[in-house]
Amino acid sequence: MKASLKRDQLHKQIDLLPDELVEQIADFALFLLAKRKAAPLYEDWDAQQWQDFSLEQFFREDDDVTYTIADAKEGYRA
Repeated sequence: MKASLKRDQLHKQIDLLPDELVEQIADFALFLLAKRKAAPLYEDWDAQQWQDFSLEQFFREDDDVTYTIADAKEGYRA
């Protein structure tokens, strides 16, 4: 069976399910994506995922610029 045919059948089955089962399927799909280390599309991220991403970007180690407490105080006064 071709993948596109399987997708079509799955879409039809999901459309007939109650919302709570659709939520479980969505959670399972996210689990599978995480297992494969594939991130969901950005537009599908929830607030927690955006917050985690923001913190990761803020604290990433590859920043070549070194900041000091004095720099922070200077920026805060400005």
